[in-house]
Amino acid sequence: MPSLIQTIEAKYIKPQIVNVNTGDTVKVHQKIKEAGKERIQIFEGMVIRTDRKKSLTASITVRRIASGVGVEKNYMLHSPNVLKVEVVKRSKVRRNYLSYMRVRTGKSTRLTGVDFDKKAVNAIHDVQAEAEEEKLHEEATAAHEEEEKAAETKEAKEARKLEEALAAHEAVTQEVVESEKLKKQ
Repeated sequence: MPSLIQTIEAKYIKPQIVNVNTGDTVKVHQKIKEAGKERIQIFEGMVIRTDRKKSLTASITVRRIASGVGVEKNYMLHSPNVLKVEVVKRSKVRRNYLSYMRVRTGKSTRLTGVDFDKKAVNAIHDVQAEAEEEKLHEEATAAHEEEEKAAETKEAKEARKLEEALAAHEAVTQEVVESEKLKKQ
């Protein structure tokens, strides 16, 4: 009989997650909420630590250099905000925690690459995450279309105003020309 904790964890655990190892270069697709809008942000970097792979609290620490500054982010792999983790490159390492990578810069941060089947490793189909990603994409497309329609209507209004102004200008010009002809006579 499963314990209460196992029962609760079973509700939130994802059916499949990518097998991420220390030393891998990964792209993490994270859902970000800002000012009532949602978007997907991709963070690409090297995994310097993996923790509790078989647990609901499985996490990875990803490090990258952004604008000359080292940035590290911890991701819970079963979090609903982490939509997808994609392994880009595998490297040969002999440790679980690559803390020495924080000190290294430039060419010394390179690790020896290992051949792997990228399609097989990244072939995880989480229906719920894919549906969420598709929904966000559709919302962004709909918002973009609405903005385009608003811009088109604004352009049409401006074009009508321009035509009316040109017509009024031409009418005034015609009247001036006719008055000049009458004065000459």
